[in-house]
Amino acid sequence: MKKSVFDLQAIKDILTAHRREGQDRVWKVALTGDALLNNPRWNKGMGFTLKEREEFDLVGRLPSAYNSLDDQCARAYDQLQSRTNNLAKNTFLQSLKAQNWVLYYSLLGRHLKEVLPIIYTPTAEAISNYSHLFRKSEGLFLSYPFRQRMEKDFLHFIKGKSFDLIVVSDSEAILGIGDQGVGGIGISTAKGVVYTLVGGIDPSRTLPIVLDVGTNNKDLLSDKLYVGWSHERIRGKEYDDFIDTFVQLVRKHLPHCLIHFEDFGVDNARRILEKYRSKHAIFNDDIQGTGAVTLSALMSAVGVTKSKLSDQRIVVYGAGTAGVGVIWQLRDAMIRIDGISQEEASKRFYMIDKDGLITKGFGSKIRHGQEDFVRPDEEWDDGDKLDGKIGLLQVVKKIHPTVLIGTSTHAGGFTEEIIKEMAKHVDRPIIFPLSNPTRLVEVDPSKANDWTAGKALLATGSPFPPAKMPSGKDYIIAECNNALIYPGIGFGAVLSESKTISDSMIIAGAQALASLSPALKDPDAALLPDFADAPHVNFEVAVAVAEHAIEEGIAGVKWKKEEVRERIKERTWHPIYGTYHYDPSGEK
Repeated sequence: MKKSVFDLQAIKDILTAHRREGQDRVWKVALTGDALLNNPRWNKGMGFTLKEREEFDLVGRLPSAYNSLDDQCARAYDQLQSRTNNLAKNTFLQSLKAQNWVLYYSLLGRHLKEVLPIIYTPTAEAISNYSHLFRKSEGLFLSYPFRQRMEKDFLHFIKGKSFDLIVVSDSEAILGIGDQGVGGIGISTAKGVVYTLVGGIDPSRTLPIVLDVGTNNKDLLSDKLYVGWSHERIRGKEYDDFIDTFVQLVRKHLPHCLIHFEDFGVDNARRILEKYRSKHAIFNDDIQGTGAVTLSALMSAVGVTKSKLSDQRIVVYGAGTAGVGVIWQLRDAMIRIDGISQEEASKRFYMIDKDGLITKGFGSKIRHGQEDFVRPDEEWDDGDKLDGKIGLLQVVKKIHPTVLIGTSTHAGGFTEEIIKEMAKHVDRPIIFPLSNPTRLVEVDPSKANDWTAGKALLATGSPFPPAKMPSGKDYIIAECNNALIYPGIGFGAVLSESKTISDSMIIAGAQALASLSPALKDPDAALLPDFADAPHVNFEVAVAVAEHAIEEGIAGVKWKKEEVRERIKERTWHPIYGTYHYDPSGEK
């Protein structure tokens, strides 16, 4: 894996210079008085200068002092810290976002690693209690009972606006807490925040949507305060027709708008992706995002071991949406990068679910997407089975894997015996326990590090503290956080007006991320960049994706590949105020 021509410091310098240029921008704004103060896109709060206060009829509506954005962030951070738990902090941040976008995103950007878990971790609790916490709607609610007027509602919402990104969920598989009905709008808005925060997409051009197709959550169905459609989930043709109506509306009225599918049920996620990915720019983070960031980490790891992707024997423990998504992404990279056939690449994988290694004998239990990776029954005999199934330990003992990936949410599933057995046969075992939250991880990475005497190359799905090498040196655990890559993939697709998001575009993004790996300089360093560098990493990912779209001939723009870096810099949104002048025909 080649090192990026632009290292992280160079990218930081580019974006810092662009941010400073943006501070001198002049905006013509048509709002005045309370209308301006109540508009989160244009409100500056105490950041309005005296001249602006006079021009926009704000004198008397604000205290007399002026606060810089730095001052405002300091005050907001103190207010955030005064909240005693993460749910309260999340509620405060939501309130801040409803008042002032620039202050909200500036605060988050200054404390990125600290606040991202606050945005996400309590979101599960906030979503499950959405109906009881409900105060004000955000985003677009498309409900099955009103399907006949979907286009009318959609057009009314987007009238006079421009959108680059839609984040949509049907809420069936939310954040490990399952079916949450209409409450899934919370995850759509949170993902949109991340696209802006680390991807640079203008928040005014993002649209969170929930598709309310009912719920099978009995607690919600029996809750008199539930604000969604109190009906069991629709399935089959009714569901497919509803999804199709939505997709066709976007294709018709927002043809260059990326659709990001989030937290759809395992039976629908891949099916929807396969049906529409050749017709429109769509992305499923649970399938493609997890696969892409895992591919980047594995590329870094094989760079350390001086091997190829296709040299690996890969066991994936957990064969749901994320696990299958990882396998498909890794296989595709083997085919495209190493030049082997699909059949040969498929043989490199072993999928294990709760019933053991998936073999032909599973019959009807083999789910869509798993078919290509099912192992022949003839490879195994009765001696390989324990309690009638072929477990993880038996697979490790027999095939001597070089890579072990966990997407099972089986806490402690990678036992000491399994890890030590793997390490007997591999010089640098590659171990990725990706399940989250932390309490569901397959193995604590510090234990895997100890059990392999510091030889393991590790990446996790949640943040962990460094492990200790035998030398006493800290080993930084790479975090396979999807937000290191999906915002950049999305921004690159949006900027290039790509007709689709191809597999090769995703691989280009993954290669860009891997090229920034600290392990390229030090084999005992982290396999992925620190999450604090996510904005700069995603900038480089976006460049690679847009360049590849142009090379592949699926971009809608007419400009050349050599222009991509400058175009992305120009389109990157930064949380800065600029200077306002009143104009009755200006921004609203």
